[in-house]
Amino acid sequence: MDHEPAPTSTIRQNALPELMLEERIADYPVAVRTVREVAGGGFANNDRHPNTWTVYFLVDGQWALVESARGLRREWSSLDRLEKWLRSFGFRFFWVRNDIEPIEPSGEGPMGGPNLK
Repeated sequence: MDHEPAPTSTIRQNALPELMLEERIADYPVAVRTVREVAGGGFANNDRHPNTWTVYFLVDGQWALVESARGLRREWSSLDRLEKWLRSFGFRFFWVRNDIEPIEPSGEGPMGGPNLK
């Protein structure tokens, strides 16, 4: 897998079943933590959820960003919601990429690392 996929194209979410049937999707989807782009009601609350999750698919050798039927980037406020959406299409595995929220060791474990108890 490319360690830093960047989308060079877009696909509509309603095209996923056909792309899957035609075996045009390679590799696992990549769930990506990103800054919110879509403003609106419901879960699209910029104050409560300034960062969201989106998903990339490798289609015909190109990383593609998923858009809604209205042509807006699909965004999820939680990784749990995105995981359920991916499973609804039959994806049991996916990669996770989070460049926004750095991992900071807790320092409570041996040698100052994370506590794995």
